[in-house]
Parts: sequence; structure tokens; C-alpha cells
Amino acid sequence: MKTIQIHQYGGPEVLQRIDAPVPAALPGTVLVRVHHAGINFMDIHTRQGKYAQSRTYPVRLPCTLGMEGAGEVVALGDGVTTHRVGDRVAWCIVWGSYAEYAVVPAWQAVKVPDALSLDLAAASVFQGYTAHYLAHDVGQLGAGKTCLVHAASGGIGQVLIQLAKRSGARVIATTSSADKAAVARERGADLVVLYDGGRFVEAVREATGGLGVDVVFDSIGRTSLRDSFRAARTRGLIVNYGNVSGSVKDLDPLELGESGSLFLTRPRLADHLRDAAEIRRRADDIFSALIDGSLNISIAGRYTLDNVEEAHAAYEERRMVGKPVLDIVGRHTSDGSV
Repeated sequence: MKTIQIHQYGGPEVLQRIDAPVPAALPGTVLVRVHHAGINFMDIHTRQGKYAQSRTYPVRLPCTLGMEGAGEVVALGDGVTTHRVGDRVAWCIVWGSYAEYAVVPAWQAVKVPDALSLDLAAASVFQGYTAHYLAHDVGQLGAGKTCLVHAASGGIGQVLIQLAKRSGARVIATTSSADKAAVARERGADLVVLYDGGRFVEAVREATGGLGVDVVFDSIGRTSLRDSFRAARTRGLIVNYGNVSGSVKDLDPLELGESGSLFLTRPRLADHLRDAAEIRRRADDIFSALIDGSLNISIAGRYTLDNVEEAHAAYEERRMVGKPVLDIVGRHTSDGSV
């Protein structure tokens, strides 16, 4: 089978197309013929080595990239009773989706409703699950609450806006350009402002009568986090769930007190997908919303195992708005480096 592997960390040039044997379904797992794989910043970060020492995501070299996908179950490992051959399933936080076949723990593979296409399922689980736990479990959004969503035109940002609005919360969003601001408005944001070197804080304060927002969702990190403090209300919550601009390495907890006795958390998705029931609960909410049209997730680009390097470069440089996917079934050519 064709796979995309890395044997060293680096830029898109380290991606290699490797012909490997089709794996066997291990006990407690299902073997899936991968139809589509989602492309995420976690793939970029894996390739760059940002998880090289992680305990939460213990992926090590060499590895097959891709931590999200959807496809058809073709074999069951010993002890699996929850799935059948032929089931349509989707998963995330399981590396190995940039391949024609993947072995997935059965408890992490959720069945995809017939009314939902596999490409949309592959594009929705990682970002959908992430936005779901941020909005409902961490942010505890609802009527009467106001939140600030950074990187609002990004894949998670777009879903987060929609889930926040569904909960009854008021949403203020930030983007880096007018074009991206239009995307955030289309997804339902009540107010969209540009980062403007941190001057978005004044707009947020004005929009909240000087109080600040209840919750800030910050996936940017170093260049925005302290401004996020200034945009939050007294005893507000700062949710730093990403560090696209780099990590903050010089934060004194005293700053949280000086900024209004703030609460700061750095959650990770794996800790909010602890068992099959929790995964199923999130999948049911996301899939049903996609089917009834109350949630929109757009596929921004389609790539194959042959041009995944191009996909990584475009996503890393933020040249696409929305979610890119790899179409894998029947879409590959010869062996060799990408």
C-alpha cells in the first residue's frame, strides 16, 4: 500500500512516499481502507517535531502521518464486537491516515451515518470534536455569555463560532484580513475586528461596555495571549488551545492576577476523548448538525498522496480558508519521495 511517512523532522521536503505492507488488524482494532484523510496543523506540527517529546501525543519517528480519516472497515481484530466489516467509520488522534489502509482502535472509530459523506466526515471529526469540547466543556458557553474567538476564519474557529451561536452566546471574532473577516461573519460572528497589533482589545472593550468577554479562545499563542488577557473580564477564562505563533515561555502567574484574577487553561483534545462514550457523544452532535444543515464545514482543497507536499505548504502558510482533505482511494501514482 502507499503511505506518506517521515523519517526525520523538517519542512514539507521530508515527506516520503513509501510502499508498505498492508497491516493486520490487531486485537481491539479495526483495519480500515482509508477513503479520505483530513489535513490539520497537528500533521504540520508532527512533521516539524513539536510532539517529539509529548506524553499526550506520543508519536515518534519514523511514522506515517495523518491523525484523522474516514473509510470502510475491511477486517476486525480479535475481541472487536462493536463493528462489522463494511462499516463506514471516522476517527482522529490516531496517526497513520496518510495511507491506503490504517489500523484504528475500535473504541476510537465512530460509525458515520449513511446521510453523511465520508469526505465530510473526514473533514469534521478533529476540528468538530475540538470546537465541541472547547465550547461546551471548557468554555461552558450559553445564553448571556460572550466569547472572543481568535483565528476565526480557520477551521476550528469557524466551527467554534457556529457552536457558540447555537448555545446562545454572543461571539466576537478576530481575523487578520477583511476577506477572512467576511468568512467569520458568514459563520455567524456578531462582531469581527482585525488584530491590528493588539488594538482589537479596545474594540472588544467597547462592545462589552468596558467589561471584557467571559471567555477568550486563543489558538495563536505568543503574539496574542497577553492581549487576550486585556480583552477578558475580571475573573474571565483564557483558553489557550494552540500556539501557531509560538509558545509563551516567560509568563509569570502574577500577570493573571494583575489582569483581573483570570483563569488560564491549556487543554488538549485527547483528554476530552477519554472513552468511546465521550467520542460518540461529540460525534453524534457534530454529525447530526452537519446533516440537518445547522453546522457548515467547508472543504477548502482536495489533494492526493501524490501532491501532499503542496497541501502541507499551502496549509502551513495559511493560504487556504477551510479544511483540506486527501482523497486517497484510487488516487496515487508511483513510489518515491513526494
